[in-house]
Amino acid sequence: MPPLPRSRIGRTARFGGMVAGQSLRWAGTQVVNRGRSDERAQAALEDRALSTADELVRRLGEMKGAAMKLGQVLSTVDFDLVPESEREGFKERLSALRDDAPAVPFKDLRALVERELGGPLARHFADFDEVPVAAASIGQVHRATTPDGRDVAVKIQYPGIAEAVETDLRNMGVLLPLIKRLAPGLDAKAVAGELRDRVSEELDYELEAQHQRAVNRALRGHPDVRVPAIDTELSTRRVLVSEFVEGLGFAAVKDLPEPERDRFGEIAFRFFYGLVTNVGLVAGDPHPGNYLLCADGRVCFLDFGLMRRMQPAYLARERALARAVVAGDAEAVHRGLAELGYLPDPPAFDPEGLLAQLRTAGEWYFEPGLRRLDPEYVRHAIEVGSSPRSPYFAQMRRQTVPPQALLLRRMEGLLFSVLGELRAGADWGRMALEYMAGAAPSTPLGERDAAHWAARA
Repeated sequence: MPPLPRSRIGRTARFGGMVAGQSLRWAGTQVVNRGRSDERAQAALEDRALSTADELVRRLGEMKGAAMKLGQVLSTVDFDLVPESEREGFKERLSALRDDAPAVPFKDLRALVERELGGPLARHFADFDEVPVAAASIGQVHRATTPDGRDVAVKIQYPGIAEAVETDLRNMGVLLPLIKRLAPGLDAKAVAGELRDRVSEELDYELEAQHQRAVNRALRGHPDVRVPAIDTELSTRRVLVSEFVEGLGFAAVKDLPEPERDRFGEIAFRFFYGLVTNVGLVAGDPHPGNYLLCADGRVCFLDFGLMRRMQPAYLARERALARAVVAGDAEAVHRGLAELGYLPDPPAFDPEGLLAQLRTAGEWYFEPGLRRLDPEYVRHAIEVGSSPRSPYFAQMRRQTVPPQALLLRRMEGLLFSVLGELRAGADWGRMALEYMAGAAPSTPLGERDAAHWAARA
């Protein structure tokens, strides 16, 4: 792959070149389509959509940093101007950024690793595989063996990535026209703002190590969950070493029989909501690349760079709001949204309209009963919750998301998308009551999870 462009001029040129080129090609396709039959015009639009996805994957993957992180976020978005028949193909191409990112040759990383660890590689590892097992937006993972025989994963930050991220965040506005062309209903500025606030935290692997140690301690001994232990002595600001865990990736899990997918989905749901409820931690990056199904049946969770500790009083108000939605108490919903900061001008909102909006968009979570999720159901819920076609769009445009809730909402949205991709089935509403209202466990997995947290307390 081409070298990582670090200068602001170089990275801005790649942003601008991609946007200008794609904008001209989209405009050209629309002009030519005026003289084509409906069938040929549809085929041309589909070709243009998939070509755009391919270039986004290639360009953003080459640039890494915040640029690539934006591509990962876009892989969860529904694109209005992409023909209906090709939207899943478009998203699959973008999802390559999270699942199979282009790697950097290890020769370009060796000096950084040895500088961070304070000596030659051979002093710290008996064996080191220079072929990465995974690559992501700001670093890649190699498998290695320590002198005492432990199998470890070595996550290495790309050289110059901190400078590149800073440039990407400054230049994010260059991409907004292309994003708006593909998804007119998406609040692209809000997406860019969230990235700007959060992605810089992911550059500090020492902070990620602290997060991962906290989650590992909280879940240690859990019968259904595994979190890799951190090697504190070998971890630095730009190198993160943890135990290596083998297992099936998300693509393989999607092909398993229905009962196994349901079990995997329930464990994932309980993991993320259990952390929020029992530890006050929001893990904000639950995308498919961060799960492994181990041979012993446990689900291993990876990547804790994007996290936030929530204040207990704030979480209590969020849970009270959820209970009000379930109970159908419109006045309590209005009051809760206002107190939490979602309504800039509370008197301007109709309580019944707010209740209807939340109950419709969050039906899977607020309504009891067995429900099998799928990508179409997720798309519909997202449309109700964000699209200009939503009957609630006018009131949604006047709402906001308070800063403390941004990562929580991201966690919920990405987890919902993952469960839809998995086509997982469960009584999600009844399960949610365990976390929002302290209800008794509703499944055998719930009983095991509750026993773990009770023993820890």
